[in-house]
Amino acid sequence: MKKTLLIVLSALMFANTNILANADSESQKTFNLFPTKTTEDIPYRIPAIAVTKDGALVAVADYRFCRADIGNGRIDLHSRISYDNGATWSQIKTIISGDGKKVDNNPNISLSAGYGDPCIVADRESNRLLLICVCGYQTYFAATRDVPNQVARLYSDDGGKTWSKPQVITEQFYAPLDKSLVGPIKSMFIGSGRIHQSRITKVGDYYRLYASMLARDKDGRFCNFVVYSDDFGGQWDILGGVDVPPIPLGGDEPKTEELPDGSILLSSRCGGGRLYNIFTFTDSDKAQGYWGKYAFSGEKNNGVTALGNSCNGEVMILPVKRNCDNKDMFIALQSLPFGNGRTNVGIYYKELASFSDYNYPQNFAKEWDGRLQVTDKASAYSTMIQQANGALAFIYEEDTYKTVGGGYSIIYKELTIEDITNGKYSYNPNVDRAQFVIDTLDK
Repeated sequence: MKKTLLIVLSALMFANTNILANADSESQKTFNLFPTKTTEDIPYRIPAIAVTKDGALVAVADYRFCRADIGNGRIDLHSRISYDNGATWSQIKTIISGDGKKVDNNPNISLSAGYGDPCIVADRESNRLLLICVCGYQTYFAATRDVPNQVARLYSDDGGKTWSKPQVITEQFYAPLDKSLVGPIKSMFIGSGRIHQSRITKVGDYYRLYASMLARDKDGRFCNFVVYSDDFGGQWDILGGVDVPPIPLGGDEPKTEELPDGSILLSSRCGGGRLYNIFTFTDSDKAQGYWGKYAFSGEKNNGVTALGNSCNGEVMILPVKRNCDNKDMFIALQSLPFGNGRTNVGIYYKELASFSDYNYPQNFAKEWDGRLQVTDKASAYSTMIQQANGALAFIYEEDTYKTVGGGYSIIYKELTIEDITNGKYSYNPNVDRAQFVIDTLDK
């Protein structure tokens, strides 16, 4: 009886799973961006990607001499650029090199030891890119307010070809929380992958940036905040205030997106799936509003399910047409390893056809419609960005060569909305966002 029940549950779980039958088919361009081919190779980890105003894809990853996270020695940041929607890529280039040195046994002044866990964004109106990373010789778990793990930013003003020297901006994130109800925090970093640039809110010269951070509060517990910048990363502030984290417990590495009505979505890594919360604006220009009550998404509510793992992934919201009736709407995408364990990375999707699909975190978290399994190999972190041709550039960690030693290969794959949803939806850039919101609010 127990065996029969497990078979039935398994069948239900995978009923709406689309699996890529041929990962290297011409319709799905695939490229090994940052290969780790042998156990002896210096391994790669932590993918990040952006698309420039002119349509170039800029991919970044950790090159881990120390074979571990920041705080354990030398880590460099490597990049590659594609000017043809992922068909070909430039040679691997070093953005910045760590020196692996711990100065006088003092992590506070060992800022150049390593640079890792990148997150990146390209401004849609200029050639400028912003890259934020963790730096130094202090681990996240050993850090304290007096000896924190440090945060650095780098800029490129030529589409990712060259980069500025790193600027340490650690105090922008720590200092506001010093006198908060959860502070002073012991450590923090910005979630790797993709920084979100608003499609709606522009203050001054730039559309607003949103990123999310993981912190250890004064008692060492994990919590998440969302930070925003109206000057393309020059100055950052905390969305919704410093006293109440949108995810106060149970969250991990987070990502941020913008819902159809302009609300801000926080997606956080957790065991078995994701945690979601939504910030609703009362005044978007002044970044005023309130957070909802965070909700779990996983197997129990037919949400995004990660069997036997907790892992970083990416969240995206895109305008689409539902092909069965040509109805305009939006779709939510969430990537993570399906499992069991860190295996079978793929993308879940959910139709956002009405306001009730995303008006509360509990509604957004439940009843996802299907998923695409991208790989059947050991695989972990992933991120994605929309290319100039409308398809998605999906990059993810994969143990392509079955190596061991602290890393993965970083694989690029072009995916369309049709690929992900088995033809049920198509990308439609002509969806009128404002009219969609008005129509769905009226129902």
